[in-house]
Amino acid sequence: MRLALVGPLPPPAGGMANQTRQLAGLLRTGGVDVALVRTNEPYRPAWVESIRGVRAAFRLAPYVLRLASLAKACDVAHVMANSGWAWHLFAAPAVRLMSRRNVPVIVNYRGGLAREFLRRSGSSVLRTLRRADAVVVPTRFLQQVFGEYGIETRIIPNIVDLDLFRPAHQVPHGPVHIVIARNLEHIYGIDIAIRAVSILRARTADVRVSIAGEGPQRQSLERLAAEQGLASCVRFTGSLDPTGIAALYREAHIALNPSRADNAPNSLLEAAACGLPIVSTNVGGIPYLVEHMRTAWLVPPEDPHAMAEGISRVLNDSSLREGLRTNGLALARSCSWSEIGRQWIDLYLAVCRTGPTRAIPIGVD
Repeated sequence: MRLALVGPLPPPAGGMANQTRQLAGLLRTGGVDVALVRTNEPYRPAWVESIRGVRAAFRLAPYVLRLASLAKACDVAHVMANSGWAWHLFAAPAVRLMSRRNVPVIVNYRGGLAREFLRRSGSSVLRTLRRADAVVVPTRFLQQVFGEYGIETRIIPNIVDLDLFRPAHQVPHGPVHIVIARNLEHIYGIDIAIRAVSILRARTADVRVSIAGEGPQRQSLERLAAEQGLASCVRFTGSLDPTGIAALYREAHIALNPSRADNAPNSLLEAAACGLPIVSTNVGGIPYLVEHMRTAWLVPPEDPHAMAEGISRVLNDSSLREGLRTNGLALARSCSWSEIGRQWIDLYLAVCRTGPTRAIPIGVD
């Protein structure tokens, strides 16, 4: 079997990019001939990146040519997809081109803003999805969202590398160490987390925070930390590779996810695999991924007081903390390659056997 895997790769590090990289490596190890089509290839020449409105063409043209070349030789295409311009510029052209060349296509859709995106662009997205042979999502949340539009989906969870993300041998010593592993963008609510830490620090002086990620809000978030009197205890590490993230988790006591919108962040599964109790907002697909008081402590978004209270509750209740840790480890094990890999292989073989079909009846709008 020759698979065309279409999606982004690090850098920059992100959930979909990391999943694309990880999936390619694991499939190759399992004997699948994987041809990667990267949707975020570096601009050539490099100076084109600074010219907005033009740079997309410099990336899109070689991307389409690569797809067209692979369509002649691959047995199945696996297209990683997200909402917004990433769908229109990269996922949709891949689905259309491969289907026109009679290559079976699997759309692997992810992203916490899917409902809003379909509300705005549903008709054009549905027209493209009708060309797919299967639509795969990582959570029941997205399955419900697509179901509202009559789209049948199959759930295959994200993959966690349990060899890399594993618990520390012992609980770290020193001040309470909180880790946030999200990019520095408004959607991920890092500002709310900083305000929550300010509230927490008024109760627990001995606390420090590592924020692993990069993004357009870095300077404003650094200013906010300083304004809140947290410059000495909040550290912005920048973007870390998976090895660096895993090492950071093993130095921490708790993982915090303050996002305003989300689907199935792999950062939560990776933190759970490292034995960290999790405090997270309850937005989007997160309550479908983790369960309140069982695998995470969930709080409403935009509420630093509830977030600070949740962190305090987990830190001060050893029984709760150990339960979150134990159940989180079990959740992570259910997302190992040994559990997930067979599902992907079986799906590839199934669409190859049946040949190109339409995932959605023509009459569904």
